[in-house]
Amino acid sequence: MSSTAITTAIKMMESLPVEVQDRIAEHLREYIDDLQDEIRWNESFQRTQSKLIAAAKLAKQEIAQDKPLQ
Repeated sequence: MSSTAITTAIKMMESLPVEVQDRIAEHLREYIDDLQDEIRWNESFQRTQSKLIAAAKLAKQEIAQDKPLQ
């Protein structure tokens, strides 16, 4: 099922020469790949955020105590 926006974009693309359609499709593939990478990154960050916060707090404490970082 396509949204209205996707249907409109497809109709617009279909009015263009095939070579231009191919270029647009390649740009869209790259853009979608980038979006998927960003989604995976955000999901990974959400899973590890508490560990990152704990590590930052420990580093801050060690700096305040003038301990060398490990």
